[in-house]
Amino acid sequence: MKTIKEVKETLRGICVSPSLLSCDFSKWAEEIETAKESGANLIHWDIMDAHFVPNLTFGHPVVKKLRPHSDLIFDVHLMIDDPVAYAPKFREAGADIITMHIESPAFDSPQKVTDTLKGLKASGCAAGLVVKPKTPAEAIFPYLDLCDIVLVMTVEPGFGGQSFMADMLPKIEQIKSEIIKRGLECAIEVDGGVDGETKDLCFKAGATAFVAGSYLFGKADMAERIKAFYAMEKK
Repeated sequence: MKTIKEVKETLRGICVSPSLLSCDFSKWAEEIETAKESGANLIHWDIMDAHFVPNLTFGHPVVKKLRPHSDLIFDVHLMIDDPVAYAPKFREAGADIITMHIESPAFDSPQKVTDTLKGLKASGCAAGLVVKPKTPAEAIFPYLDLCDIVLVMTVEPGFGGQSFMADMLPKIEQIKSEIIKRGLECAIEVDGGVDGETKDLCFKAGATAFVAGSYLFGKADMAERIKAFYAMEKK
């Protein structure tokens, strides 16, 4: 696991977070190592409970088992009903970054959102919130000062391989503007349909962390594709 200082330093630059949802599950540890060797500085865990989203993936025991096999930053995205109960478990399992949906049923009061974010940060974990496509950017503004990262979904959460929703770009711009206005240090991550073309649109809008699954895993030129993400910073 990384220290919070190391994670925050990484989040200050371009971050590439290949989504394990698109990897070969029979070679999990090898796939994570391939992502690292190809230049990724994060690895993305899509945690789904078949309630909050209509799909079921994996839980914190899997994260715990694979944690000793990689020193990459584990970027855990909780698409679950109850992040209040489970976010600490994923931290204990080895998560370095945990993002949670503001729409989760367990976040039935502002205090629960605040307490969960503060609890993760107190444990040394980078923490943040996620907004689905139909959720306005303003929903997370009351908690921005507690977020190390904000994840904007550019597809409906639940399944990989969906098409990028370009109408989410203004939301990224809006969040970026609010971060700058308030002088906060908070990265913006995008997830959904990110590829060689859409990454540039997201970067221009203000995103610096990019989740990509089917665009990266299983591709012979994975390293070159990842290299192109970092090149955006030099344009």
